[in-house]
Amino acid sequence: MSDNVSVARRSAGSGQVLLVLAAGQFLMTLDSSVMNVSMATVAADVGTTITGIQTAITLYTLVMATLMITGGKVGAILGRRRAFGLGLVIYAAGSLTTALAPNLTVLLIGWSLLEGIGAALIMPAIVSLVAANFPPERRTAAYGLVAAAGAMAVAVGPLLGGAVTTFASWRYVFAGEVVIVVIILMVLRKLQDVPPAGVRLDLVGSGLSVLGLGALVYGVLRSSEWGWVLPKPGGPQLAGLSPTLWLLLTGLGVMYGFLRWETHLARTDRQPLLDPALLRNRQLSGGLSMFFAQFLIQAGVFFAVPLFLSVVLELSALETGVRILPLSFALVLAAAGIPKLRPNANPRRVVRIGLGSMIVGILILVAGMDPGSDAAVVMVPMLFMGLGLGALSSQLGAITVSAVPDSQSAEVGGLQNTATNLGASLGTALIGSVLIATLTTSAIGGIENNPAVPVSVQQQASTELADGVPFLSTTQLQDALGAAGVTGATADAIVDVNSDARLDALRVALALTALLAVAALFATGRLPARAVGAPGREDDSPTDDSASG
Repeated sequence: MSDNVSVARRSAGSGQVLLVLAAGQFLMTLDSSVMNVSMATVAADVGTTITGIQTAITLYTLVMATLMITGGKVGAILGRRRAFGLGLVIYAAGSLTTALAPNLTVLLIGWSLLEGIGAALIMPAIVSLVAANFPPERRTAAYGLVAAAGAMAVAVGPLLGGAVTTFASWRYVFAGEVVIVVIILMVLRKLQDVPPAGVRLDLVGSGLSVLGLGALVYGVLRSSEWGWVLPKPGGPQLAGLSPTLWLLLTGLGVMYGFLRWETHLARTDRQPLLDPALLRNRQLSGGLSMFFAQFLIQAGVFFAVPLFLSVVLELSALETGVRILPLSFALVLAAAGIPKLRPNANPRRVVRIGLGSMIVGILILVAGMDPGSDAAVVMVPMLFMGLGLGALSSQLGAITVSAVPDSQSAEVGGLQNTATNLGASLGTALIGSVLIATLTTSAIGGIENNPAVPVSVQQQASTELADGVPFLSTTQLQDALGAAGVTGATADAIVDVNSDARLDALRVALALTALLAVAALFATGRLPARAVGAPGREDDSPTDDSASG
């Protein structure tokens, strides 16, 4: 009887609870996508350069990613609702500081540090609070909508950032976040809490995880500037190799030490930061690998598509955001509709169909990119991408949390958000590196083989562009050529070469993204074949290694 009462209490006001958690997830993802389209304006307002704002974006990602595992454990110590509330307060303090920032230093403290710390407490707590407030049979839908809110922020961010920056000030976005946090805090008591677990924080493990993840994420984030293995011309180097490689090696080494330390604590009946047994859980590891793959692919698409719209087609930030909106609608439709219409759907099959939809969308986009294409060419691909992302969002959260007891949901939340941050960072860096490398090769080759470009100009261009060709619009390139005194047929030839090279680079980058999505299909055999809360679900072993179904 008491179980029925508990379920009834969880069901009561579930719509408001879901709105609160989805709003929290939306906020955590919004900042970066807003800042990306407002960088020039923000840089001018705080008296810095584009590089300074890119540093702030990098440090925000770095702080958030490195503290996720620790943030999940802190949630277990304090209680998830309290950790969620504390994270919101820290995040709001960071947003207010950012909104009022007079210079880059204050911006770094407010956005990169305070908001990053707040996010590391909030995001793992959201995973636990969904488990605490929804019975198993409703968690798939709840996790789907919360994940959809985060993905929507990526798609809506450019539109919102472009509109607010154009018609008012970017500062209103961060001030508005403070208002949203206050509203969430007012209704926070409606959330069913997960009480503190009576555990202690493993300070050594926390330090090792921060150092290891920090080295990995920072290396990936700086790879486009430093190079992956060999240093870029004029860039830093150590023993003839790029600092990126050394950071990745250091990060991997420290993370290996971290896992050995956690294993030692577990074997001696002490309290590790992360239970190593979690990583041996096939269902959990399968879900985490798919989270990593989803954000890797998503980051690649969201890197390439805005470049096509804003640089190749020269649309404004507002117009670019409008063209991406179909993805948001399709994503929410799939994330909410699949659990509603097919609550007992095979999660493994849904994820495979979702990946297939994403692959189709990317390939249509690649095929549609030609010199005569317009903004309408992205609508159908964005619908396929949205449906695919929504399908994955509708299943993965429930898959990971259902793999362990609810008492470990905060740790799973930390792992889940670490996987998503690593995927997003690597996706952006990898696709960006491939895009610039292809652009450089294609542009230099096109100039050298074009008889309309004088030999002297060919030699100068090959020398100056060898370390990377900037992704420029036709207008930007024409202005630069005019300032350099290059006019007439030579200028027209270079503009044509740049147009072809841009499309080549985008096609290769998106083709690689499609290839990564195909590769992700091979990891889906680790996912369960029965829905969370479905009859017979307990008989579906999470160690099922089948790749069929």
